[in-house]
Amino acid sequence: MYAVIRTGGKQYKVAANDVITVEKLPGDAGAVIQFDEVLMVGGDKNAVGAPLVAGACVTATVLDQVKGDKVIIFKKKRRHNYRRKRGHRQLGTVLRIAGIWTDGQKPEAPKAEAKPAAKKAAAPKKKAAAKAAK
Repeated sequence: MYAVIRTGGKQYKVAANDVITVEKLPGDAGAVIQFDEVLMVGGDKNAVGAPLVAGACVTATVLDQVKGDKVIIFKKKRRHNYRRKRGHRQLGTVLRIAGIWTDGQKPEAPKAEAKPAAKKAAAPKKKAAAKAAK
C-alpha cells in the first residue's frame, strides 16, 4: 500500500517504512507527525482525492533534523569590480513512514514511557551544619 502526501509545497509517494527527507518540520528526533493532506491512496483499493482523500492519514516518526548540500550564489558584473559570493543550506527533516491509515481509522497515540521517580539523597546542608558547630 502506498500514498501520495503533500507537505512543504511538494508531493511525496510514500509506503510503510520508507525514509524520506522533507522541508523542515517542527519536532525533535522520536516525535510522531501525522499528515492529513493525503492526495491519493493506492494498493488493494485505489482512492484518488478531490483534492484530498477523506478519512485518510499518514503517520511518520522524525529521525533527524538535517541541512542540505550547500548551494553557491555568485553574482558578477564584469568591468565594474562587482563580485558577491553567498552560500545557502536548506533545512530538512528526515522521516520514517510508520503507517498509512484509511477509512477514518486513526493511529493509536504513542504511550509515554513512565520514567522512575529519581530519589534525592538527603545531603546535609552546609549552612545549617556551620551554625550548629558555633
